[in-house]
Amino acid sequence: MHGQTRLSRQTRNISRLGVRQNAKAHDIINGRCVDIARSKCTYFGSNEKPLHLSYSAGRLDIHYAVNSKAQQTFIGGVIAFRVLPRPQFSALQTSIFPVYFTLQSALPVVIALTSSKGGQLNGISGLLAPESRFGTLLPLATVAVSGLINQVILRPLTVRTMKERKHQETRDGKKSYDPAPHSKEMMALNKKFGRLHGLSSLINMVSLIATVYYGVVLSKRLS
Repeated sequence: MHGQTRLSRQTRNISRLGVRQNAKAHDIINGRCVDIARSKCTYFGSNEKPLHLSYSAGRLDIHYAVNSKAQQTFIGGVIAFRVLPRPQFSALQTSIFPVYFTLQSALPVVIALTSSKGGQLNGISGLLAPESRFGTLLPLATVAVSGLINQVILRPLTVRTMKERKHQETRDGKKSYDPAPHSKEMMALNKKFGRLHGLSSLINMVSLIATVYYGVVLSKRLS
C-alpha cells in the first residue's frame, strides 16, 4: 500500500515537471525567455516590449557610420597626410573618397528603412510623422544629402582643380606645394582647391554631428 502511494507521488511529480518544462519551452519558443543559455527565464515586465530586429540593424549601421567618419576624418586621413609623400597621399584620397561618399549617402537610407518604433517599422509615413521628423528624418537626411553634395558636386570640382594644378605644374616647372613664389595661375588654383577642400570638410563635419545626434536619439530609445 505504501509502495503504491509512493509510486503515485513520483508519477505526479514527474507529470508536474513535464508541464513546467513544456511551459518553459513554450516561453522560449515565443521569445519570452531572456537568458536561455543559463536556463533561467527572466520575463519582460508588463510595460516593456521585446526589441525589434531593426533596432539591432540600426545600431550596427550607426556604429559603422560613426566609426568610418571618425576614422577617415581624424585618424586615417591625418596619418596618411603625415606619412605618405604628397602624390601618393592624393592618389589614396582620390581612391577612397568615391567609396566613402557613396556609403555616406547610402547608409542613412538603409538606417531609415530599418528604423522602427514600438517594435514596428516606421516606413515612409512613420518617418514623416511629427514625432520622427527631428529625431530620425532630419539627421539621416542631413547625412545623406551631405554625402551626395560631396560625391556629386564637390568631388568632381576638386578632381578637376587637381588636374588643372597638375598641368600648371608642368608649365611652371614646380609643384603646387613647393615653397613660394608661385605663378598667379597656380596661386588661384591653390586658393580654389583650398576653398573646395574646406567646404567639403565642413560638410563632412556636419554629417558627423548629425550621425552622432541620431546615435544619441537611438540610444535613448533603447534605454
